[in-house]
Amino acid sequence: MYSEITNSIKISVNPVFLEEQSDPDDFHYVWAYHVCIENQRTDTVQLMTRRWHITDSQGRINEVRGEGVVGEKPILKPGETYEYTSGAPLSTPSGFMVGSYQMIDNDGVSFDVSVPAFSLDSPHDVTLVS
Repeated sequence: MYSEITNSIKISVNPVFLEEQSDPDDFHYVWAYHVCIENQRTDTVQLMTRRWHITDSQGRINEVRGEGVVGEKPILKPGETYEYTSGAPLSTPSGFMVGSYQMIDNDGVSFDVSVPAFSLDSPHDVTLVS
């Protein structure tokens, strides 16, 4: 589990390699990642946008931007959490993701929340130590 707190919003991420959806012979590797967003602030916030940098093991970066997460723009009152699961495919057997969410508070002031960098590891990634 990877966790980070920014502006009193805690983001936790748990990635899982999906063997059954991957096809190493065709250079197709898939991960699910479960995200928990916890509002530790004293005011209500809403997640408006997301931004991801997905980097494969060859250093290629794919940037993803969009409205909300999984088709929603969740509103979190103080102490509430919101959880969702999404997925990421790569053409290499490992990589990592890092990102951010843009949130707004009760007063309409926007602020960014960091999503911690997390590793996308599969059993198909062979590391040799010499």
